[in-house]
Amino acid sequence: MTAQKKDDRTRNWTFIVYPESVPENWIEILNAEQVPFAVSPLHDKDVNADGEIKKPHWHVMLMYSGKKSFNQIKEITDKLNSPVPQKVSNAKGMARYFVHLDNPEKYQYSKEDIRVFGGADIKQHLTSASEQKNERYDGIREMCKFIDERGIIEFSDLMAYAMDNRADWFELLCDNSAYVIGLYIKSRRHQKSE
Repeated sequence: MTAQKKDDRTRNWTFIVYPESVPENWIEILNAEQVPFAVSPLHDKDVNADGEIKKPHWHVMLMYSGKKSFNQIKEITDKLNSPVPQKVSNAKGMARYFVHLDNPEKYQYSKEDIRVFGGADIKQHLTSASEQKNERYDGIREMCKFIDERGIIEFSDLMAYAMDNRADWFELLCDNSAYVIGLYIKSRRHQKSE
């Protein structure tokens, strides 16, 4: 029996980019790879254990739909003069590390300074479950008020409005709020017919 070869491939990879050594067009180089990726705020306030400020750097996370090998990613990091890439075992943890969300002893960078490219979506990683729940409820509340103000009695009218004007509402209606909003509209329709 032969030993199985260990798979060194994974979907998500991270590496560091230093401003003084990266080509000026490094974002374009990454965009040319046609892969979703996220870039942290510039980490220019990180401190070593001895109190010395670390060299400014960005953290980058590449997020592929399929697995990529170390050598495939190393080809990319070589173009950027970056250190050795690392596997990301937890995309949520990496996204949160971009701003030190779970490291209160470290400098807290702004979530708004995270840049995403190629359709990368890390927003869900940066909010707690309770924050996500509150955002969802706020969106449902807004939709109910809108329904009342506009006299909407058909779900399709709200859906058409959301598709054209409110991407956040459209996502809620597609993902998890259509049932409650549908019931709300139905009850309004029945009130009008009485």
